[in-house]
Amino acid sequence: MAAPGGAGAGDDDRRTPGAPAVGPAPRGPLAVADFRALFSAEILSTAGDQVARVALTVLVLDRTGSVAWSAGIYALTFLPALLGGLLLGHLADRVPRRRLLVLTDLARAALVAVMATPGLDLTVLAALLVVVVLLGGPHSAARSALLPDLLPGVLLARGLALRQVSVQVAQVAGFGGGGLLVATLSASGALLVDATTFLLSAVVVAAGLRDRHAVDPAAGGNGAWWRSTLSGLPVVFGHRRRRALVLVACLVGIFVLPEALAAAHADALGAGAAATGVLMAADPAGSAVGALLAAYLLPERLRERAIAPLATAAALALALTPFTTGVGQAVAAWVLSGACATACLVQAQAGFARATPSAVRGSATGVAVAGLVASQGVAVLAGGLLAERTDPATALGIVGAVGVVLALATVPLLGRSVSVTGAPG
Repeated sequence: MAAPGGAGAGDDDRRTPGAPAVGPAPRGPLAVADFRALFSAEILSTAGDQVARVALTVLVLDRTGSVAWSAGIYALTFLPALLGGLLLGHLADRVPRRRLLVLTDLARAALVAVMATPGLDLTVLAALLVVVVLLGGPHSAARSALLPDLLPGVLLARGLALRQVSVQVAQVAGFGGGGLLVATLSASGALLVDATTFLLSAVVVAAGLRDRHAVDPAAGGNGAWWRSTLSGLPVVFGHRRRRALVLVACLVGIFVLPEALAAAHADALGAGAAATGVLMAADPAGSAVGALLAAYLLPERLRERAIAPLATAAALALALTPFTTGVGQAVAAWVLSGACATACLVQAQAGFARATPSAVRGSATGVAVAGLVASQGVAVLAGGLLAERTDPATALGIVGAVGVVLALATVPLLGRSVSVTGAPG
């Protein structure tokens, strides 16, 4: 697999202003001071996001008594991210990335603080929320674009795995802590806590991250705004390896369906609320295990070749759901699916980052994130409709079977895009 600056990264990475000097390899991702700052800031804001989701859901439900309004506000914490990555991700190539991270965090802190205003009109609340989530697009693009410059060689996959596990933990802690904060401080108070996490994230990045990316005017483009917003599309889909890896990542996105259908499947099995929680936790638990095992135990020479087999295994495990006879067997199948899916995703993300020159990595990452979010949304929608017409287990089996076909279809795509040495085709 190509390291940053080697095959797949190209000369553009070697010319990147502020690129780190070559020296002894760090012992692990957390030994890199810049990565520690970026990592800590992400954990803070991720936990705060979950607190905000709980607070907003409770606040809107209390004020309207409408489950539909409450669910709509919750959906707004996700859906605008698709447009944010696609239309604003290019800012990570036009604005110094450290500055963009700090500015978007400060802007989100201010907007969430306004959202905490008691009695704020719900339409204003929803509009502010959309802007907050949209700003997450360029923020995520800038953060992901920086990682290959911070973590050389095998450390990139390990850093991505560590982020995957830690974000899952932060989400669980944020959801649990969010409920306690709403009960203790009120929904408005919990939103102020979220605003504080954004502020702290900005401070951590400003103090702990060196500015490793300077703007390259030629790479950023001087065309119209609309052309700039779409600049990531040819970067991704005009390159065989990047296109193949993004398609694999989008495929992995459909394997989130067990989380969406866990409650319905538990009900169909005649199990209680406790079983629902166990089923919902199965995929994230598998994800955590798969990320770590793939990053630390899978030999580096096999990682690129393992992408398609891991995607196929994830789909096969999901397709076994109709043949499971109880909660325990379903949990085992979903843990295996989550482990294989995330192991595949980590390798695809690392390969994509290495295959993308730093000067255009922000816009390309924005497109990739938008595709992943879109595939997750389509999977949940299609799976829900299938479950309505059949039953949850059958719906999961059908989606898993479709996933097997799509995963097998990626084999020739990946084979054409990557040579046996890992260099782009």
